[in-house]
Amino acid sequence: MAHDATTAEPGLAPGLRGLASDWAGEQQTFHVPWAKAMMWIFLLSDTFIFTCFLTGYMHVRASTRIPWPNSSEVFALSFGGEPIPLILIAIMTFVLITSSGTMAMAVNMGYRGDRAKAAALMLITAALGATFVGMQAFEWTKLIVDEGVRPWSNPLGAPQFGATFFMITGFHGLHVSAGVIYLTTVAMKVLRGDYEKRGYEIIEITGLYWHFVDLVWVFIFAFFYLW
Repeated sequence: MAHDATTAEPGLAPGLRGLASDWAGEQQTFHVPWAKAMMWIFLLSDTFIFTCFLTGYMHVRASTRIPWPNSSEVFALSFGGEPIPLILIAIMTFVLITSSGTMAMAVNMGYRGDRAKAAALMLITAALGATFVGMQAFEWTKLIVDEGVRPWSNPLGAPQFGATFFMITGFHGLHVSAGVIYLTTVAMKVLRGDYEKRGYEIIEITGLYWHFVDLVWVFIFAFFYLW
C-alpha cells in the first residue's frame, strides 16, 4: 500500500503536508521515461568525449610550428580540371542535415500512430546516414591513397593533421554507422507493430541520438574544415 504523507502527518500544516506528499518515496521527481533519461545520460557522456577530442585538436593545431594543411586545398575535388574546395564536405553536410529533417518527420508520424510512414522515414534517414558514411570512406581513401596521409605522418604539412583527422572523423563515422544500424532495427520493429501497445516513444529516443550525431558534425565541420 502506498504511503500517504497527508494522513501520516496529520499535525502538519496543509502546505507542509502537500510538500511532504510531493517528496514521498513513491513519487517520481522527474517525469521522464527511463529509456529517454538513459539516452540523455549517454549523449551527455558522449558530449564530453567529443569536447575533449575537439579541444585537443585545437590545442595541437594552435601550438604546432609546422604549417597546417589548407583544408580548402586538401579536401578539394576536381571536376573538368578545376578543383572545387570542400565540395564533398558540403554534400556530406547537406546529406546529414537532410537526414535530421526526415528523422523529425518520422517522430511526428510515430506520435500520430502512422507506423508505415514513420518506418519509411526512418529507413530514408538510415539510407542518408549510409550515404554519408560512404562519402566519408571515399574521403579517407583519397587522403590515404592519393595524398599519402597517415595517422603518424603527413606529407602535406603538420604530422598531427592525420592523427587528429582520422581520430575525430573516424569516431564520428563510427557513431553514424551505429546510428544506421540502430535506425534500421527500430524501423523494422515499428513496421512489424512491436511498439503498438507501448507507444512509439522509441522513435523519439532514436531521434535524440541521430540529432546529436548531426549536431556534432556541425562542430567538426566548423572547427576542422572551415578553420
